[in-house]
Amino acid sequence: MRLAQYKLPKAAGDGEDALLVVFYFGPGQGGTTQANIDRWVNQVKQPDGSSSQDKARTETMTVNGLQVSTVDVKGTYSGGMSQDSAPKDANSIYRLRGAVIETPKGSYFVKLTGPEKTVGHWDQAFNDYIKSFEFK
Repeated sequence: MRLAQYKLPKAAGDGEDALLVVFYFGPGQGGTTQANIDRWVNQVKQPDGSSSQDKARTETMTVNGLQVSTVDVKGTYSGGMSQDSAPKDANSIYRLRGAVIETPKGSYFVKLTGPEKTVGHWDQAFNDYIKSFEFK
């Protein structure tokens, strides 16, 4: 299910690198866009106990004719299904950026997680990457 995985080097002062993973399950597989965004947001807890759903920023756009839905949320990150993405310090503030790119042959799921400062460092590169998707 992991089509590609990239380690993005940590920003100065952060203790860990960020992880960018691209998932593809095949046509009609992997769940709906909203179900994935909700699952990702629920992997992030707010230190003050408030709702991550209320703090998450979502956006929908068209990129090269493809519908793309994105999410951006900060908080303490559980690591999701993969332990290699879980923070070493469970109380550190992480940032999760996700995108679902809908294609005629199924959706691609892109998930970037890491320390808040490091993900911020890679923010423009992530945006550029998402906006470069084409379906051929």
